[in-house]
Amino acid sequence: MINPAVNQPAPSTGRHFYHRRSRRNPNPNPNIALTNHNKELSASVMDGSDSVTGHIISTTIGGKNGEDKRTISYMAERVVGSGSFGVVFQAKCLETGETVAIKKVLQDRRYKNRELQLMRSMDHPNVLSLKHCFYSTTSKDELFLNLVMEYVPETLYQALKHYSNVNQRMPLIYIKLYTYQIFRGLAYIHMAHGVSHRDVKPQNLLVDPVTHQVKLCDFGSAKVLVKGEPNIAYICSRYYRAPELIFGATEYTTSIDIWSAGCVLAELLLGQPLFPGESAVDQLVEIIKVLGTPTREEIRCMNPSYTEFKFPQIKAHPWHKIFHKRMPPEAIDLASRLLQYSPNLRCTALEACAHPFFDELRGPNSRLPNGRPLPFLFNFEHELSSASPDLINKLIPEHVKRQVGLNFMHLS
Repeated sequence: MINPAVNQPAPSTGRHFYHRRSRRNPNPNPNIALTNHNKELSASVMDGSDSVTGHIISTTIGGKNGEDKRTISYMAERVVGSGSFGVVFQAKCLETGETVAIKKVLQDRRYKNRELQLMRSMDHPNVLSLKHCFYSTTSKDELFLNLVMEYVPETLYQALKHYSNVNQRMPLIYIKLYTYQIFRGLAYIHMAHGVSHRDVKPQNLLVDPVTHQVKLCDFGSAKVLVKGEPNIAYICSRYYRAPELIFGATEYTTSIDIWSAGCVLAELLLGQPLFPGESAVDQLVEIIKVLGTPTREEIRCMNPSYTEFKFPQIKAHPWHKIFHKRMPPEAIDLASRLLQYSPNLRCTALEACAHPFFDELRGPNSRLPNGRPLPFLFNFEHELSSASPDLINKLIPEHVKRQVGLNFMHLS
């Protein structure tokens, strides 16, 4: 039996204090020394309470390359997410008034935190940025890592829920805008860093309600995939889990994220999940009801080690019958290219960005429904290093080329 999905969990350094405001005890607790790998940190003893709201967190940043050290303090305002990994809370910087998100996770002193290492290396408009981080301890000597990140107020899950509650479909322009940015973020982490997110789902896609910029978040399950090195198959949330993971593959590629993004696209178009399985096996049944029974060759492509082949023979359901009659054919075509059994037949994230479904976004007069400009969509950098001239021409509109006065062809 194949196990159902789990969400795997998942810091700069500095001296910091974590305390609750109190008239009787306005000062932080005395410092105690901590050692994390080769860096010595100092921290105060937290009160050990599960509650984080109402606390003030002060941390010292800077001090490198002649930079002055300075103290930044955050007021924890409300919890915005929690799980096996720990808790995420909204906080306000008392010095600047800026709102941030702080992800607080229990840290094993023996290991480096993979999420921290990955987020430190990332810098892209469609990836949530890490501002800095620090460690804290409790009175029980538990070590916590605190990741201070930019704050984005909404998730794609909340946006979907809003339209569902008012019995409406999300406007097509937003579906195009959101999914394009998802693929742009995936192209960056896949090509520039060799990273697979491994938990792409609406809850892990943040949306700015004003600019409509989308950011990938929660890299607690993410990993650099190295060819030949095994990875766990027990990964990714069930509705969005690629079939090779259900078949127990351990040498998968970043195409598992492409499948997940395809599921997100289909959910935006349908207004509900395409493959709502209640268990891992049921998940596979839901996929087979749409794609049909996988052939032996498709199973071999997903997991060569999988030898069992006991499935009822079901024909694929035509894609145009999955969606309503007024669905643009380009949307159906893109979904069909993403949701393929064979991982190597799925288009790449960059190829998805170039798909005709997104041509409206490339128009010189494209605007948000309220008349405001779209977020920046064509400032590619590392992603184009191995792209063909034809793909680059599709990705960069002529009006953008003229505007910046650059010849993008040299990037190929």
